[in-house]
Amino acid sequence: MWTWTTNLSPPAASYTESSVPPLNKNQIRGFWAAWSGWAMDGMDGFIYALVLQPALRELLPKSGIAADTGTIGYYNGLLLALFLVGWGLSMLWGPIGDRFGRVRTLMLTILCYSVFTFAGALAQSVWQLAIFRLLAGIGIGGEWTLGGTFVAEEWPEQRRVMGAGYMQTGYYVGILFAALLNATVGAAYGWRAMFAVGGIPAFLVVLIQYGVHEPAKWRPPKSAQGAMAMLFSPQFRRRTILNALYLFISISGLWAGSVYVPAAVATLGARQGLAGIATTRMASWATIVLSVATVLGCLALPPLAEKYGRRWTLAIYFFLMFVSIALGFGYAFYLENGALEWFLASLVVLGFGGGNFTVYSLWLPEQYPTECRASAFGFATSFGRFLAAAITFLEGWLVNRMHTIGTPVALTAVFFLAGMFLLPWGVETKGHALPE
Repeated sequence: MWTWTTNLSPPAASYTESSVPPLNKNQIRGFWAAWSGWAMDGMDGFIYALVLQPALRELLPKSGIAADTGTIGYYNGLLLALFLVGWGLSMLWGPIGDRFGRVRTLMLTILCYSVFTFAGALAQSVWQLAIFRLLAGIGIGGEWTLGGTFVAEEWPEQRRVMGAGYMQTGYYVGILFAALLNATVGAAYGWRAMFAVGGIPAFLVVLIQYGVHEPAKWRPPKSAQGAMAMLFSPQFRRRTILNALYLFISISGLWAGSVYVPAAVATLGARQGLAGIATTRMASWATIVLSVATVLGCLALPPLAEKYGRRWTLAIYFFLMFVSIALGFGYAFYLENGALEWFLASLVVLGFGGGNFTVYSLWLPEQYPTECRASAFGFATSFGRFLAAAITFLEGWLVNRMHTIGTPVALTAVFFLAGMFLLPWGVETKGHALPE
C-alpha cells in the first residue's frame, strides 16, 4: 500500500552537485520576500498566545465578564477558534493567486494580516479583539499558500525540495522573534505594544512590489472557479480530501500544543514560586526552545523526505508529535517534582516534530498542475483549519471544565496516531518532478 502512486509527472533526473544551477535574482528576492512574510506570519500568529493572559485579564472585565482562570481558558479557546476560522477563510487566496498571480496576491495577504494585527493594539473589548484576530487570520493563512507555491514554481527542480524546507523555517523564526519581543517589549510596555509591532510586515510589500516577478511556470486558468473545480475532478478528488485531513491533524495537534505552551510554562513556573515578570520571561524562553527545535525539524525534513519518501517521513514526525504531546502535557505537567524541567525537555521533541508542516510545502505542489496549484495548497491548508477551529474551541471548553491545561491538550495526541493510519492512502511523489 505504501507504494501506490498515480497521475504524477515522470521521475526527475538525478543531479550531481556540479549540475545544480545557481539562483537568479528573482529567485533570491522572491524567496526572501516569501520567507520574511512567513516569518512575520509566525510572529503575528504567536503574539496572541504570548500575550493571552494579560490581554484577557484587561479586556474581559471591560466586556462585563469575570477574568478568572476558567473564564480566561474558555475565551482563549473561543478567540483561537475564531482566528482559525479566519485562517480557514484564507482558502479564497488560492484561486485568486492562480488567476491573478502569486506575487500580487502575496502582497494583499501581507497587508491584510499586518493591518488587523496592529488593530489588536486598539481593542477595547474582548469582542473587538476577536474580530481583529479573525480578519488577521484571513491574511496569515494566505501567505503560506502563495509563498510556498512561488518557491515551488520559481526555484530550479534540483533545489526545490530544500527550498521548501528553508522557507518553512521562516514561520518558526517568526515565533522566535515574538518570544524575544515578549521578553523585552512585552515585558516592558505590555500586550498592546506587541500587537502594534505586528504591523511591521506591511513594509514588506514595498520589497515585493519592486523586486519580485511572477514565476515563469505560472499559467493562469480561465477563471478562479475553474481552478477550484479541478481539485474535485476524478483525477484529484481523493488526494485533495486526504491532504485536507493530513493538514487538519497537523493543525489540531500542533496548534493546541504550541499555543498552550506559554500558559503551561507560566502555570508550572508559578507552582515553583516564580511570579510576575519572571513567569513572562520563562514563557518566552520556553517558546524560544520550541522555535529553535522546530527550525531544526524543518531543515531535517527535506533530506529525509528525499530518502524515505513523503509519507514515511510524515509518519515519523507524526509519531514524535504523538509522544511529545502525550508525555509533556499528560505526564510531565502533573509531576510533583521537576515538572517544569521535564516539560521543557518535552518541548525539544515537540518542536522538532512541529517541523512536519514542511512536508506540505514540498508535497502539495508536487501533486497538482500549475493551473490549480495555489488553489489546492490553499484548500488543503484552510479546510483543515475549519475543522481545527472546532477542536480548539473544544480545548478551551475542556480547560474551563477541568480547570487544567494538561489533560485537554494531551488528548490531541490522538490525532497524530490516527494520522499515521491514514498516510498509506496518500500519493507518494518521491523522485517525481513538479507537474507542469
